[in-house]
This record gives sequence, C-alpha cells and structure tokens, in this order.
Amino acid sequence: MGRGKLRIYLGAAPGVGKTYAMLSEAHRRLERGTDIAVGVVEHHRRPRTEVLLHGLEQIPRRELDYRGAAFEEMDVDAVLARRPAVVLVDEMAHTNVPGSRNEKRWQDVRELLDAGITVITTVNIQHLESLGDVVENITGIRQRETVPDEVVRKADQIELVDMSPEALRRRMAHGNIYAPDKVDAALSNYFRPGNLTALRELALLWVADRVDDYLREYRSEHHIRDTWQARERIAVALTGGPEGGTLIRRAKRLATKGAGGEIMAVHISRSDGLSVGSPRELEAQRTLVEGLGGTFHHVIGDDAADALLEFARGVNATQIVLGSSRRKAWQYAFGPGVGATVARESGPDLDVHIVTHGEVAKGRGLPMARGAGLGRGRIVAGWLVGLVGPVLLTAVMLRLDSTLGLSNEVLAMLMVTVVAALLGGMLPALASASFGSLLLNYYFIPPVRTFTIDEAHNIVSIVVFFAIAVSVASVVHLAARRTSQAARLRAESEILSLLAGSVLRGEASLESLLERVRETFAMESAALFEREPAEDRWVCAGRVGAAKGQLDDPEHADADMPVGDSVVLALTGRKLPADDRRVLGAFAAQAASLLDRQRLSAQALEARKLAEGNRIRTALLAAVSHDLRTPLAAIKAAVTSLRSDDVAWSEEDEAELLAAIEESTDRLDALVGNLLDMSRLQTGTVTPLLRSVDLDEVVPRSLAGVPRSDVALHIPETLPMVRVDAGLLERSVANVVENAAKYTPRDRPVTIRASALGDRVELRVVDRGPGVPDGEKDRIFEPFQRYGDAPRDAGVGLGLAVARGFAEAIGGTLTAEDTPGGGLTMVLTLRAAPGHMPVPAELPDQATT
Repeated sequence: MGRGKLRIYLGAAPGVGKTYAMLSEAHRRLERGTDIAVGVVEHHRRPRTEVLLHGLEQIPRRELDYRGAAFEEMDVDAVLARRPAVVLVDEMAHTNVPGSRNEKRWQDVRELLDAGITVITTVNIQHLESLGDVVENITGIRQRETVPDEVVRKADQIELVDMSPEALRRRMAHGNIYAPDKVDAALSNYFRPGNLTALRELALLWVADRVDDYLREYRSEHHIRDTWQARERIAVALTGGPEGGTLIRRAKRLATKGAGGEIMAVHISRSDGLSVGSPRELEAQRTLVEGLGGTFHHVIGDDAADALLEFARGVNATQIVLGSSRRKAWQYAFGPGVGATVARESGPDLDVHIVTHGEVAKGRGLPMARGAGLGRGRIVAGWLVGLVGPVLLTAVMLRLDSTLGLSNEVLAMLMVTVVAALLGGMLPALASASFGSLLLNYYFIPPVRTFTIDEAHNIVSIVVFFAIAVSVASVVHLAARRTSQAARLRAESEILSLLAGSVLRGEASLESLLERVRETFAMESAALFEREPAEDRWVCAGRVGAAKGQLDDPEHADADMPVGDSVVLALTGRKLPADDRRVLGAFAAQAASLLDRQRLSAQALEARKLAEGNRIRTALLAAVSHDLRTPLAAIKAAVTSLRSDDVAWSEEDEAELLAAIEESTDRLDALVGNLLDMSRLQTGTVTPLLRSVDLDEVVPRSLAGVPRSDVALHIPETLPMVRVDAGLLERSVANVVENAAKYTPRDRPVTIRASALGDRVELRVVDRGPGVPDGEKDRIFEPFQRYGDAPRDAGVGLGLAVARGFAEAIGGTLTAEDTPGGGLTMVLTLRAAPGHMPVPAELPDQATT
C-alpha cells in the first residue's frame, strides 16, 4: 500500500476562499467517480461555502468533553475505517482538543497519508512555522497554531488561493467572512491594507520557491544544464544562548527565498572542557532546526570565527547568519568580536547577515563550563600590562617636570598591578608587583638609580605596595576559580537534569545518547563496548563520530569510563580533564542501561512471539481434542450403526445416517481447511496470484456451504472487475458468509451487497444477529476467538481470522460495522481492476451553481 497524495490550498490570508476552492475540487473529483468524503470542513456559517457540502459524504465527527464543554473534532478512526480514496481535511494548522488522537491536525493528516488515503487540505501562510516572527511583526498577533514548513513543502500539490487586499476587504464589508458585529474590528486591525499586502507578498514568495522546485525537477529530467541558479546553503552560528531561535527562523526565511534553500545550524565548542553554551538551549534549538527541515552540526575549535568560516566553506555555504553580540560595550576593548571578524574575513563568496535580537548588549553571563576561569586572550593581555605597563608608567613619571611624590607614584604603580590582576589573574599581577617594586626602588626612592634604600618609611611603602598587589591578585584569582566552579556545576546540573528527563521519558536511543556525549565533551567520536565472555574480546554495541581511524578497542581510547566489568564508554579526540569524569560516569551508566533495555526489549518481543505460539498450539490441541473429535464421533457412530447386523434399517433411516456422515465430513473438512489456512498465514507462505475477475463469478461459488435460501445476493452487473486472487477471495467470502449464517435468525437471510466507490469495490455481508459491541469488533478477528454465546458447533474460531488474513493478502481490508436495526455487517473492500469506467455521480443543483 503506497502513501497517499497531499494537496494543499494555501491562503494568503483568512477569507480568500481556500475552503470554497477545496469543496469545488471535491465536486469535480466526485463527478469523475472518485470515492471522496469529508473528514472535517469548517464553513463558519458562510452560505456559499456551506451549500457546497451538499452531495458530499460527511464522516461523523468525534465529540469530546473538555472543561465541561462539548467539542467536535475529526474522527481519524472513522476515516481510517471508512477508508475513502480522498478525504477533505480543513484547517491543517488547527490544534485538537485534549483527548484527541493527535495534538495537531497536521499530525492527523500525516497519519491518513501513511494509510494510503489522499488528503486535500487548507492552510494560511501565517501558520507556517518559519514565518511566525515576521507575521507577528506585521500584524501584531502571534500565531499559536503553526505547521512545520517541511510538512507543507512535501505536499504533492500546492495551490495558492489569492485575492487583492481591496477585494478581500470588500468581501469582509459585505459580511461574507465574519458576522456583521465583527466586521469593523477586523477591518481596522488584522485586515488593514498594509497587513494584507505584506501577507500576500509572503505567500507569493513562498509559492515561487515551490515553482523553482518543480522547474528544477523538470530541468533534471530533461538534462538541461544551462543558466542554472546556485542553491542557497545558509550556516547559522549558535552560541547556546536564548537568541538561537530567532536566528534559526531568520535563516529559514532566507532559505525559503532561494531555490532549494537549506539551513545548517552549527555550534562551536572549545576543546578545553565541557561544551560552551546551555545544554538545554542547544537541545531546544536542535529540535527547532530539525523541525524546520535543517540540520544541526557540532564543531570543535578554539577560535570561533576561524572554525565558523572553515565549516561554512567546507559545506559550500553561500550565507552565514550570526546574532549581534551579547557583549557589553566595554568588552569590545578585548577584541572586535566574532561577528565583525567573520564579516571581515568571509571574502566575496560568503554573505554575512548579523541579526539583531532581544539579548543584544545584555552580557553573556557566566561561562557555562570552562576549564579555566580566564580566557587565553585575557591572560596574554594581563601579562602585557603586568610587564610593559610598569615600564611605560615609569617613563611617563620620569618625564614629568615636578615630583609627584612617592605615595602618588606607588599608587600609580599599584593601579597597573590591579589592572594586570583583573585581566590575567595571579601570575601577571605578581610579576607586575615584583617588576614595579624594582622600578620604584631604582628610579624614585633615594638614593635614585640604585637598589639601596636609606629611609625606613620607604621600605614600608614598598612592602605595603607589594602586599596590596598580592592580595588583590589572590582575590581575583579566587573569584575566577569560584566562578569557574559555579559555571561547571551549573553546566553539569543542566546536563544531568536533561539526561534524567530523557531517562524518565524513555526517549533517548543509544545512538542519540552517544552523539550527546560526543557533543557535550567536544570529542571526535564516542563508542560503547561490551565484553564477550566466551571470546574474551570487546564488541562495539554502538558508535558515532569520525569514521577515520575507528576505535576497535577501548584500551586505545583517549578517555574511557567503565560500567562494571563488561561495559565501557570510550571517547577519542583529546584527553579528558578529571573534573569531567563525574558527568561522563552518568552518561556511561545511562548508556549501559539503554543497552540492557534494548536487550530486554528484544527478549520480551521474542517471549511474546513464543507466548503467541504457545497460545495457538494450546488452542490447536483443544480444537483437535474437542472440535475435531465431535464430527469424527458423529461419523463413527453413523458408520457403526449402518454396519450393525442387529438392526434392520429402513431406507429413510439409512438416508438420515448417510446425511449425518456427509454433514460431519463437511464440518471436519472446513475445520481442517481453516487450520491449514491459518498455518499458512502464520508462516507467511500465502502467495496471491492477482488477476482481474468479476465478483458475480466468485461470490456464488463461495456460497456452496450455505443453503441458497439463507442468502440474499445483490451484485450489480455494471460492477467493475476487481484485481484479486480468485481462490483466496472465495475462501475469505465463504468464511464470512458461514460466520454470518451461524448468528442470523432462520427467518432473516444473510444479505450480500456489492457497490463501487471510485477505485474501490465494497462487498457487504449483512446479518441480523445479536451484533458485537464496539470494543469487541477487533477481537473477533483474532485466531481461536468465539464471541459470547456462540453455538457449540460454531467451530474453533478461525473463520474470521482466516478471512481477514486472505483479504489483506490480496490487497483488501475486512472490517466489522453495526447493521442498522441490529446485527453485524462485514465490509470487504477490494481494489478495482485498472481500466474500468466508473459511473459519474450526479450532484444536486444547489451544489453546482
């Protein structure tokens, strides 16, 4: 069974006529004989739209109670049971009422497509996920109901439903969209001419991109290579900060303006510890970019600008999107920043977009998990100030004409030492203090230009200067270390919290967990090894990362974490700091747990298969011991009576005994046949031979075991042929009819009706028996099931299981429905043979005017 087709009517704004266009298309398909039904259509009491529902089959909606109120939603189960060739599903961005089968209606649509049903649906341009920010800026309204862009882009057909802003406002004013009491408010707010024009432009640009996709496919099919537009590939730089979502959506909008645009989010980590950036933010941004059809990448590099440019050129990116720096103004003294560096060094082949956001100039906050408290640039700057600063300050003070006084000179030198401590920490400050003390002694303390000191109070000044410098350096160093520890603990707690959440939800697979380990610790590869006791060697249970030089033994890893004696988590790329091993141990324990869970799941699946086999064997033994022995006992009793010499049987008695033998033999043959058929279905040895046949040839043959007076057959001569295996279809229909005959009253015959619906043919077997509750309708198709007070001679409960198995083997379906007025109706749906001419349906006049 193939996947259904998706056709979307994309509206530039509410009220342009998407639903009207969809219903018009439904009537056109109905005229051509297509089996079409309405899953859900919201006409909002618009008369011209509501009248188009006339003549279309509407599948009843499901009623749900939520917070004391009743709501109606599309009944996905009913649509799947009805299984039309085409179904109409309005407002794909709609959020379902809690308690529905899926959270979003677009998820309902995806499920119908997977079931092979073609879906025609509608959505407005403002409901696309990537356009949420820009639509909010235009209209001032944030769209809460959105559809992932990839869901819409993967549609087989997209038709733009457009209308000029003036015409749409006229429709609004005439009351064709909203109720009269809402018209004035709508015209003055959402439906302003500027809003409608901007939304229309968004829709046209988005659909133009789809036109480029179709054109590209055409050129590829016809091998046209001249004048081809280059594909836009956009790299988005993520820091792990809160601005990442804004950058991703902006990049997606840029990508949709080019033919086949693609976005690649990249996060760059330093190689000296845990990944920089909030793990929680990065996980949310990974989910967002993948939901928008992009990819997430993790790159290791100590120079963020160089690493970003190298990545962009490596993937042939045409554009780079970065966020405006979150650094405060004074922090630019330490360098121009990543954005300015990338823009300067990108060259003519890369366009750089620096996007503003709400976090600009608010500061970066604490580093999330760095091994050192100060960066390399700050340490270098600290050493420069500590060594060069005293020399420059000494030169300035020597050039002054008037003497500053020793106290002022000491304070000036102390200022340089404090700056060195703030920049570079302990060691640059100590160097500055020592060097500054020597310069003060040599140039400013009498006797000058010597290292001797004549007066005791000058010695005190130098000692106090040096003590203050050392104290300041110590305080700065301690603060940096505490900051580093706090940042590391915060990063570890976020990682462990995220890991614990995934454990509780049971979401993570082994591969995704290993990928998270690799990205968290900025490693090249991660692998989980398990020891084989029999062969005393390590076997790789899962691996992610670089393919070059794959690790085959955890003993050669750069970092490893054992879990017990049989499992080891191994990493390659660099030596791991000791501080990181606590978090690595948590990842290793979870990886070992996932490995055990996979093994237990496989064992549970195997156990279920064995239990099912045991159940079938037990039921088979019960059938052999009872149901099969019953007709054998009747046959033996009749034969023994006929062979008896003590009784002179009359011709009527002999005929009755022979009839009993024949009836029991038929029952025994049917039981054995069902057992053999069930074994064939269980072992998968049923191979159908499909060909075009007429139902009026096959169905009468399947009624051989049922008296004709018990069956009313209605098969139109104009019915199209079906593509099936005639033998399997005959066995399936025979079992269904025999089952119906067992339960229907003697004075009410079983009715068999056939009808054509588009490219499907339905055979309905109707009985007037007690019926089956909804909760039991699926269970009656399981092997060895007999519902309720089934008669003792009803068989072993294989008839319907075999019938459904054969129906599915020939590409059909067998479902149970309630018979109006009481009873059960079995619906056998088959594929019509190709080439038949369906009879067009007639539409009421009011639906076509």
